Amino acid sequence: MLKIAWSPEYCHPLPPGHRFPMEKYELLPEQLLYEGTVTESNFFKPEVVDELLIGQAHDISYWEKLKNLSLSRSEERATGFPLSEALVKREILIAGGSVQAAEFAIEHGIALNIAGGTHHAFRDRGEGFCLLNDIALTSFHLLNSQKAKRVLVIDLDVHQGNGTAAIFRNEPRVYTFSMHGAKNYPHRKEKSDLDIELADGTADEEYLSILDKNLKKLIDDFQPDFLIYQCGVDVLSSDKLGRLGMSIQGVYERDRKVLSVAKMNNLPIMCCMGGGYSPKISQIIDAHAQVYRLAQEMYF
Repeated sequence: MLKIAWSPEYCHPLPPGHRFPMEKYELLPEQLLYEGTVTESNFFKPEVVDELLIGQAHDISYWEKLKNLSLSRSEERATGFPLSEALVKREILIAGGSVQAAEFAIEHGIALNIAGGTHHAFRDRGEGFCLLNDIALTSFHLLNSQKAKRVLVIDLDVHQGNGTAAIFRNEPRVYTFSMHGAKNYPHRKEKSDLDIELADGTADEEYLSILDKNLKKLIDDFQPDFLIYQCGVDVLSSDKLGRLGMSIQGVYERDRKVLSVAKMNNLPIMCCMGGGYSPKISQIIDAHAQVYRLAQEMYF
């Protein structure tokens, strides 16, 4: 059965006019249920991530400041969210969702988290709507438990996975692959194991050709035994923070390529959602929903 991490607490109240589309975390599961892609039994409510695991991906001093709500004004501003106890609870739930979804992926081949993909969180700070790095936490969990020896992170959000790249800079068991807009946030890029920078306006055909060539080579060269897929939909041409030129069909083909490579190579894959900032929330939901439809169609 397809297992999906979700909690109502994923949808956290924000000040009026805030640019982050928090409502997608309510609307996406509703859409998947409405169209019959999943039933209630597919969802599981995650447990909060273990503090010892947080200490592997993040500096304890940073976690203590976060937990005690003692970030400085500039540190809080960099995250993009007003700091609160409820927000921290949301973050540790989302991280727990990705870790537990990875366990289900080992059992069923694939599992997903309705949120996550918080790739801008560094060891010592949060940035860009990311406070804890669920990709890093999940990777450390898999390595610590010896459920994976080599983890490949496939980050296809339009923004570089800078926090993930920095955390794993000296960790050969985790390979970070980020394919992102060259001129987009973050303006100071980190060095992933493989960075592919795309010009503004890059559209479906070019994008998919680049992805296809590099993805197959990475699988052959790195020989991972687990995949983490950050499938942000801010690559859409309609995205107000994206700058690329992809269509909804192009995003579908992107997701299909990644899931096909995982299935063909018998590699468990955990998918976390990443960003999406199209002006119409319906476009964000439809683009995100595609990976769930593909997971059901290809695996179950």
